[in-house]
Amino acid sequence: MKLIPTKMRDGNVSTRRGVAIVTLLVALGLTASASDPAPSQKKQDQAGKGHHWYQIGQASWYGRYFQGKKTANGESYDMNGLTCAHRSLPLGSWIRVTNLRNRRSIFVRVNDRGPVPENRIVDLSYGAAQAVGLAEAGIGKVKLETLRPGDPEMAMQLIAQLRMPISPQGL
Repeated sequence: MKLIPTKMRDGNVSTRRGVAIVTLLVALGLTASASDPAPSQKKQDQAGKGHHWYQIGQASWYGRYFQGKKTANGESYDMNGLTCAHRSLPLGSWIRVTNLRNRRSIFVRVNDRGPVPENRIVDLSYGAAQAVGLAEAGIGKVKLETLRPGDPEMAMQLIAQLRMPISPQGL
């Protein structure tokens, strides 16, 4: 397969167009590699079946000021819901957030974009922050994992969470 058209190899294509084609090819290659999480954010699955995505970093929460305002997916923000804002995960996806200080975890749905501060990886709703023990401190180190299809343990944990009532005062 020839990547460079015959006209370009023969010098019949202008240099400007050739540079534009090469730039486009390089940009497409960089975009494809940039969409893949950094190697430090990937981990070999215990069963050796491949990689699953995770991210470790600082989390914060947002609450009353945004209550009722529209989120990135168009729904009204509920500060007591189990939702979060993430910069790049698909809206509507479910992730498990684990507080690395106390090992408490909760599943949340991505419904917004953020956080604004570059040194943070996720903004949790107040309800989610309270569930994992971050509401008092305001910020903390967490691990994010996407819900993996075909992982029965993770599915059972999500189902158990959906069945248990979560009240902000009870945690």
